[in-house]
Amino acid sequence: MNLRAEFTTEPFEGEGEPPTHAAVARDVLRESGLEPEFGPLGTAISGEREVVLTALSNVLERTLEAGADRITMQVSVDDTPEDS
Repeated sequence: MNLRAEFTTEPFEGEGEPPTHAAVARDVLRESGLEPEFGPLGTAISGEREVVLTALSNVLERTLEAGADRITMQVSVDDTPEDS
């Protein structure tokens, strides 16, 4: 089963470089073998259930350590057909 997760980390710091906690989230996902869709208002990933859930657990822990004071997350089953 594949999952899709979208989340934001706060506080927002306006324009320019992403806040440290957002960059940490992106890097944790890449370390997990996922390539996030990283944008100014949030991050999204899709992948195998076990990989996504483990990565999200690490994101929560590491972004809080990096200064995030709120993480808003939505996780859903990704029923997009895979390419044959």
